[in-house]
Amino acid sequence: MILRAFLVEDQPDIRDTVIDAMENIAPLKFIGFADGETAARKWLKANQSEWQLAIVDLRLKEGTGFGVLKSCQARKPEQKVVVLTGHEQQQIAERCLELGADMVFNKSSELDRLVEYCKMHAEDLDAGTLSLH
Repeated sequence: MILRAFLVEDQPDIRDTVIDAMENIAPLKFIGFADGETAARKWLKANQSEWQLAIVDLRLKEGTGFGVLKSCQARKPEQKVVVLTGHEQQQIAERCLELGADMVFNKSSELDRLVEYCKMHAEDLDAGTLSLH
């Protein structure tokens, strides 16, 4: 299964790198992206049944990834939201999880873990199981 993914990232070079890299090595296809909180929230609301994975950065052109996480709290069980950030502080990761993130990954050192997470999520959807990883 190929996951339908949405990316929230405000830096065009990072966004392009993530899209290219992830589509080449993870079982996903990006179906949209936003560079700010308001645009992300609008897209996610307008496309509620279209996405299976949202990848969210915390620092955005407008607003924050925390606001995007809050807006995703009422999502379907098969929809996962992960944070991909440059922040390393434990309290930031804990706050993301409190707001409903399924996982938090570091941009510079954990892309391989994100790829593995995507693979597990795709396998769970294929098998009809929804486990939390």
